[in-house]
Amino acid sequence: MTRETWKTRAGFILAAVGSAVGLGNVWRFPWMTAQNGGSAFLLLYLAIVLLVGVPGLLGAFVIGRRSKRNPVGALRSLSDGSRWWAAFGMFAVVTTLLLVSFYSVVGGWFVRYTAASVTGSYFGHAGAYFSAINYGPAALAFAFVFLAATAAIVYAGVEKGIERATKVMMPAIVVLLAALAAWTFTRDGAGAGLDFYLTPDVAYLRAHFFDILPAAVGQALFTLSLGTGTMITYASYLGDERSLAADAATIAVLNTAIGVLAGLLVFPLLFSFGLDVGSGGAGAVFVSVASAFASLGTVGRLLGVVFFAVVLLAALSSSISMLEIPVAYLVDEHGVSRAKATAGVACLVAIGAAACALSSSVFGLLANTLVNLLMTAGLCGFLLFVGWVLGSRALDEYRAGAGDVARAVDGPWLLFVGVLIPVFLLFTLFTSVASALGVPLGTHVLGVGLGGSAVALVAAIVVTALAVAGLRRPGSLV
Repeated sequence: MTRETWKTRAGFILAAVGSAVGLGNVWRFPWMTAQNGGSAFLLLYLAIVLLVGVPGLLGAFVIGRRSKRNPVGALRSLSDGSRWWAAFGMFAVVTTLLLVSFYSVVGGWFVRYTAASVTGSYFGHAGAYFSAINYGPAALAFAFVFLAATAAIVYAGVEKGIERATKVMMPAIVVLLAALAAWTFTRDGAGAGLDFYLTPDVAYLRAHFFDILPAAVGQALFTLSLGTGTMITYASYLGDERSLAADAATIAVLNTAIGVLAGLLVFPLLFSFGLDVGSGGAGAVFVSVASAFASLGTVGRLLGVVFFAVVLLAALSSSISMLEIPVAYLVDEHGVSRAKATAGVACLVAIGAAACALSSSVFGLLANTLVNLLMTAGLCGFLLFVGWVLGSRALDEYRAGAGDVARAVDGPWLLFVGVLIPVFLLFTLFTSVASALGVPLGTHVLGVGLGGSAVALVAAIVVTALAVAGLRRPGSLV
């Protein structure tokens, strides 16, 4: 079976950015930002994207292009047939199935709100409207509509489906977001939203660092589609002439820019109407934005259609990338036709979507806790694989198509992804678990002892050292 490839570099970039943008930037990012101190969260988030996201994205690209396979086949083939690494690749595939299950439900919400904006159904009582439609049989029906649209594009394949769709969707998202943001800036009170979002609040960051850190890491990984194998799968369709470093940097910059643009729309809008996006959890953006549009009458209906259609496009671009992972696994590893693979995976996701649509507790578990934990663990494993299983082969792949600047930092990059980032990710993972279990942690980084977080840091270093000792082989990092 001939493996498909990206027809153009622009197609790959836009598809990868589409995967990265999605609901993570427009739905989850404002929610997380508002709940974690506004500009303090933004500052930490941007630092993590730069120091963890870009190197991690490059690591995923190395695995994908080197293997030309999905996460399971990639880790198995590059580790000389290791069943343990193949199992870890399957962990990434299962993680993706779980994520796209709740993602379909949120996508269904946006389908419904786009339609409801035409009639203004939510204008009377925005909060009550969301509470009435967020879970239940109707929510499941709209989730199925969203899932069917996703499956149709994935069924069409890489070039005819994913590449063509994202070439249209991504520019449309940017244009519509920018236009809505420009309109929002004209409203009274928008300046307060910009202050909350953009004015650095270092004091808040120092005081709440360990509270913000897990959310910022989870958000960075979620928006860059790291830790699930999405970027491994997308990079497996790349040719050897591409500069992986240049592509990773471009995707990270475009993704972050669109996320910041979404914040420039949402926060001035909310503050201009005296609304608080941080108080409504998963429905915060729906309730607050719908309330804002409801106050504008007929104009609000038009703006509602445009806004929710924009986010729907973003959601669809991400769900496409996630569904492609298990589909690619079945096509690559078992020779299943793309049509049958897409239908089978869509049926599995439908079962998960049903559980999420019919139970708020299941939805909350997947959309909050598991997003942070599973993606953090997934990226940590992938990067240890790059540094200590691939080693010199990772450098060879990195250098293929790379320019002089990228080649100058290849050694430090491998050290970063093989040691420093895994320690950081494990530290974040341990502090997240400790926080969930109610174990007290330090409240700042500098000046005073780290308390419980010091234990998490030592544990992260020890676990990384043990992993390195077990994975080292000829051609490894050192």
